[in-house]
Amino acid sequence: MKLSEVKQILPTLDNVEFQLENGTFVPEHFHVTEVGVVTKNFIDCGGVIRNEKAVNFQLWDANDFEHRLKPNKLLNIIQLSEDKLNIEDLEIEVEYQSNTIGKYDLEFNGKTFILKNKTTACLAQDACGIPTEKQKINLTQLTNDSASCCTPNSGCC
Repeated sequence: MKLSEVKQILPTLDNVEFQLENGTFVPEHFHVTEVGVVTKNFIDCGGVIRNEKAVNFQLWDANDFEHRLKPNKLLNIIQLSEDKLNIEDLEIEVEYQSNTIGKYDLEFNGKTFILKNKTTACLAQDACGIPTEKQKINLTQLTNDSASCCTPNSGCC
C-alpha cells in the first residue's frame, strides 16, 4: 500500500486500527513513534546492485492505556513528515515489535489496516541455480531398475 492510499483512507475512519495477519490486534493505545523513509542499498547474490526505498511507520505499545491515536492526528504526522523529509509516494513498510522487531507490508480490509507478513526471497534466482519450480513426478512413473538397486546379496553394501 502506498502512502497516498493511507492518506485517502484516514479521513474516512473513526479509529485507526492495525491487525496482524493472524488476527491479533495491535493494542489500541499504540503510538506511531516514527514516520520516515528507509533506503536500502545492496548487492544481490547475482552481483546486481539494488536500491530500495519505502516509507516506514513504526508502531509502539507504550502501555499508555489512555492514549488513542485518531485518524486526523496520524494524517497530521504524515503531512509533517512529507513536508520536513520530502517523502515521496512510496510503498509503506510497518515496523512492530512482538518477539522481535517485525517488518510488515500494509493492506486495508475496509475497516482495519492489516500488517502483512513479509518474507525473504532470492532476487537473482537465475544466478543461484535454484530451480524456479520443483519438478513433479508421479510415483507410478518411477521404474524399478534392478541393476541399479542395492539388494541384500548384491555386494553393494
